[in-house]
Amino acid sequence: MTSKETIQKADRVIAATYSRFPVVFTEGKGCTLKDAEGHSYKDFVAGIAVCNLGHAHEGIAKAVSDQMSRLVHVSNLYYTEPQTELAERLVENSFADRVFFCNSGAEANEAAIKLARKCLKDRGFPQRFRIITMEGSFHGRTMATLTATGQAKIKKGFDPLLDGFDIVPFNDLKAVREAITPNTCAVMLEPIQGEGGVQCPASGYLEGLRDLCDKEGLLLMFDEVQTGMGRTGKLFAYEHFGLTPDIMTLAKAIANGLPMGAMLAKEEVARAFTPGSHASTFGGTPLVATAALSVMKALLDEGVVEHCQEMGQYFRSKLLGLKSKHSVIRDVRGEGLLIGLDLACNGSDIVNGCMERGFLINCTQEHILRFIPPLIVEKEDIDGLVECLDILFQNSE
Repeated sequence: MTSKETIQKADRVIAATYSRFPVVFTEGKGCTLKDAEGHSYKDFVAGIAVCNLGHAHEGIAKAVSDQMSRLVHVSNLYYTEPQTELAERLVENSFADRVFFCNSGAEANEAAIKLARKCLKDRGFPQRFRIITMEGSFHGRTMATLTATGQAKIKKGFDPLLDGFDIVPFNDLKAVREAITPNTCAVMLEPIQGEGGVQCPASGYLEGLRDLCDKEGLLLMFDEVQTGMGRTGKLFAYEHFGLTPDIMTLAKAIANGLPMGAMLAKEEVARAFTPGSHASTFGGTPLVATAALSVMKALLDEGVVEHCQEMGQYFRSKLLGLKSKHSVIRDVRGEGLLIGLDLACNGSDIVNGCMERGFLINCTQEHILRFIPPLIVEKEDIDGLVECLDILFQNSE
């Protein structure tokens, strides 16, 4: 089929839940994607922070192919080696003692919400079920996680929402303190908001939340679905702040494009989950766990996280150079290769202009250009995009 035929067929048979760009991608390698007509694009979206090791990673492809010929799936009523080894690797490299596997970030956050409630009940506080979340946050699109999300547009049309969530401004410790009641069990947030516009925590904010939760007997839960797995120049974003949460959720890049989510927790919290209290049919299958093991190996043993840190610093310096030239750029912010360019205008024309010139970028909150390329991106890729942006900003002034 031609691209036009594929697009027409897709628009006829697939639920219209996405505003898609008129392009059909057929293959990729590293930081490059190709469409059905053979045009190449440098990918600074990476499946929305999913393909951290790029497209068609040879190590992952071989590992998954080998596993596919041995064992794809058995029930979680039985043990498997890949899942066990992956859980061990995650525990060894994080604050956590136990891992629950699922299929997505929303499912991981659902698990965290359930665990927080059950943990407080097991501790003798049955009235404590409410969770404080932040304005601008994004935690998923299931009924619980969209209710937890601090963006009205995500919730539109899905009333009545679930009870149990109190939303306060991000970076406002006083607002969190005032929202705590005898019914509060946890505080849940992204350490850096991605979908919310690459909003970084103010100095002392996360540390203050940790102290507040300890004082009030609450759990601190970090949604690292986007920030985890090396994206910020550390394996996990919490490592930048000298503290640990009680619960952390992961997904997106954990298996470099295969569907996986994970919820990690400290032992004293995780013990609230007992046989039958939570489950996932496809959580941590041998196939997907094998892919995730390859991801962990690359991140930890092949210098990918360090490369991300170096490229992130380089990228931000180049964007700051653009900011000095173009008044439409209000701010450059982020950590590692999670970078936002705050514009004084709608960013859709810039996104479209980049795509026409062979660069894929993302815009969130209408005016924040979000750059989330594979962590293997190189300086020449960044230079090409920055040159493209420079031309587009010049043309728009």
